[in-house]
Amino acid sequence: MSTNTTLVKCLVWDLDNTLWSGTILEGDDVRVADAVRDVVTGLDARGIMQSVSSKNDPDLALARLTELGLAEYFVLPQIGWGRKSDAVRRVADRLRFALGTMAFVDDQPAERAEVVHHLPEVRCYAAEDVLSLLDRPEFSPGTVTVDSARRRQMYQASFRREAEQSSFQGPDEEFLRSLDLVMEIRRATGEELTRVEELTLRTSQMNATGIHYGDAELRGLLSDPAHEVLTVTLTDRFGPHGAIGVLLVERHASVWHLKLLATSCRVVSFGAGAAIINWLVGEAARAGVHLLADFRRTERNRMMEVAYRFSGFDDSACGCRAGLAEPPQPEIERLHLVPAPQPAPATLTLRAPELAAAAGAAG
Repeated sequence: MSTNTTLVKCLVWDLDNTLWSGTILEGDDVRVADAVRDVVTGLDARGIMQSVSSKNDPDLALARLTELGLAEYFVLPQIGWGRKSDAVRRVADRLRFALGTMAFVDDQPAERAEVVHHLPEVRCYAAEDVLSLLDRPEFSPGTVTVDSARRRQMYQASFRREAEQSSFQGPDEEFLRSLDLVMEIRRATGEELTRVEELTLRTSQMNATGIHYGDAELRGLLSDPAHEVLTVTLTDRFGPHGAIGVLLVERHASVWHLKLLATSCRVVSFGAGAAIINWLVGEAARAGVHLLADFRRTERNRMMEVAYRFSGFDDSACGCRAGLAEPPQPEIERLHLVPAPQPAPATLTLRAPELAAAAGAAG
């Protein structure tokens, strides 16, 4: 068994003599021990996804999981007669998880060996290891945020959303309207900072600078009247998307400096990035200030550059840069915009504070 302590994002369970005692196809009255049930619910509370790979009759096995009150904890169950390595790979691909963040538990050494042979990055555990999983570092995230604690529900909602979209007859904009999207931008609190830090760490394609702001630095900025630390959440009729964006804005008398904008790749198709930028542009216009945005080109954040350019940012020179406290870091560009009010997004409801009316900006 691997000694890799990289955090496991998803554990795939065998059923017979692993999750439950007994073999269901042999007519056993299979049961889940209370201690094993505690492992399932404990991993779920930590934001670790769980699935099933079992050589079994799908209807019979899923019905028993439902009777035992555990079916809801397992996403994308893979029950059938194929190779278990293929099942683990399908789960990882659908969740968009790297194989190195996947784990597999099975009572049969041959099944574990088959997974290790085809997917050497996947960590494998014997059934007798199950009760120790909650104590292992690879299953122990340091901090459990609001979003990570409900990660499974968020993924399940996304699967229902995707299924409806695939069968929807009509233009994409009509589908977006049907979702009843509500975006909320609000000033971060101390309790939300871990989610903010997590977003800056895991988001690269939709991070304008790639800069990571640590918890201590963000907490210091919360009490700085010249800075706004803002979080963005999104919900729709299927459920919450969770925290999907973070902004860091430094406000001066004649210029606002957007130091960081990061949004989740999960919501690109919903136009979230453009909606956030347009809101900030409108706020700057109402305050009568110029808007500058830091940006660093990378191979992965082309979508963010397109969003900035489409909103009217360019790299033209302007005198308003002189009031900023520090020059840009190497490879950081400062994009300039003389903002004009932007129309409200037609496909979502936006709830946000009025930055233009806020007091305490630096001169």
